Amino acid sequence: MADIRRIDRRFPDYGWSWPTGGLDQLLKAALLSDEDAAAACAAQWLDENDIDLVAFREHRLLAAISDRFGRKLAGHSAYPRLVGLQKMLWTKSRMAMREAEPALQAMADAGCMVMLIKGASRIALNASAQRGRVAHDIDILVRPQDMQTAFDVLRDRDWQIASGVSPQYLRTRLASLRSMNFFKGSFGDIDLHQLAYDGSQQSNEDDLAIWRRAAAAAFSGVSVLVPSPADRIALAIAHGGLDAHTHSDWLVDCAVAIRDGDVDWDVFLDIIARRGLAVAAAVALSYLALGIGVAVPDGVLARVLEMADRAGLSRWSAVLQAKPRTDFGRLVWLSRGLAKQLRLKRKSGRLQQEPPAKAWRGRSAGRRPPDAASPLVFSQTIPCPQMTGDVMLDVAVRISVPPVRRRIEMEINAGDDHVARLRAMVISRSGKERVLHFRGKVRLDGSRQALTLEARPSRQFREWNDAAAVAVYGALPFQLLSAEFSPVG
Repeated sequence: MADIRRIDRRFPDYGWSWPTGGLDQLLKAALLSDEDAAAACAAQWLDENDIDLVAFREHRLLAAISDRFGRKLAGHSAYPRLVGLQKMLWTKSRMAMREAEPALQAMADAGCMVMLIKGASRIALNASAQRGRVAHDIDILVRPQDMQTAFDVLRDRDWQIASGVSPQYLRTRLASLRSMNFFKGSFGDIDLHQLAYDGSQQSNEDDLAIWRRAAAAAFSGVSVLVPSPADRIALAIAHGGLDAHTHSDWLVDCAVAIRDGDVDWDVFLDIIARRGLAVAAAVALSYLALGIGVAVPDGVLARVLEMADRAGLSRWSAVLQAKPRTDFGRLVWLSRGLAKQLRLKRKSGRLQQEPPAKAWRGRSAGRRPPDAASPLVFSQTIPCPQMTGDVMLDVAVRISVPPVRRRIEMEINAGDDHVARLRAMVISRSGKERVLHFRGKVRLDGSRQALTLEARPSRQFREWNDAAAVAVYGALPFQLLSAEFSPVG
């Protein structure tokens, strides 16, 4: 039996980042093996908190608690609200699954290997888990060679890209994106990944090994793969352990995988070493083992702590990022923000940079908007000259800008092909009408009849019924004033 060193609750040791207060109570209510002790934690939390006033993080754990105890909490005054919350969250999860099922089946029919990760993988292994595991978004992983097929399935079934860019733009850059979010209808929400981990946790060898270790499962009748138990724990830590407990049911996912008893701990240790996850794993596993009583093998925990202790300054950064958001003081907030920005900078590197993604930057033209203005539109064609090769295109547009600071997004496309992205920043809140000029290089083949200039939102919403959101993010109608082609040089 390995000796486990004492874990301190002071920075920079791992206990400093353990959940505290109400979050600790909820996790213990969901995870303690002693039913009476867990029920006491649940009752105490319900005594001290209002379900209607807490955030989605707590709601997710409350669903697990309601599923665990059922009518054992019926004597509490909050019980009817707790049951109603669980039913509402279950209904939304079930509707999200129902929206996703045809797309997943279509991907499988098209030859894609589809792996469910995060909460969806737990539901695929145990359908009854959906009563207590909220899964409003479905995270799926496909192999890089299947990314285009999976993307086309979603596009052809009218799934919307959350970022606001066009399908033409995104399809040309699939190889450079690790993941993207799509939604459909009121509940459909799919996160499509071609790599399971972000850019700060890279391992080319493990990107292939995760597929070899995966197991077959079924998700509402669709044949899928799920990660091995070791991978499920490592993925939960990688996605949740550095996110300040924005959601905390990832710890429940870890505990469920450990208690199922099939974890290959040698594989787990190899993953966290390759992925640089030792510090986040030390925080998570020490809390589960020492704070909750989950049976993490002593030798595994000792090895994780040993790796984390040797992490140098990155240990401080990871400990800051693992601390629950509700425990932030001003100094912690600033320090964690800096640590997170450094990690985001490491993970932001794209897989490829082909084709170049540089946008045409708009500048204000010197002329006033025309007095006899034509109606503003969201799309307008630009006739192409009978030229071949690279040419310069100068575009001038009239746009009426709302009185807010915002980005202006436009694209030039030709059928299914993306040609250029046009962007401008509006700093002034004057809201006046203005003329913008864009200039960039395009390639003509002599046979293309026209290009299409279209306004794009800077992000998408399921419904555009909020005037403030439309003003800040919506596509802005425009009038094409001129479009001139000229030789390069």
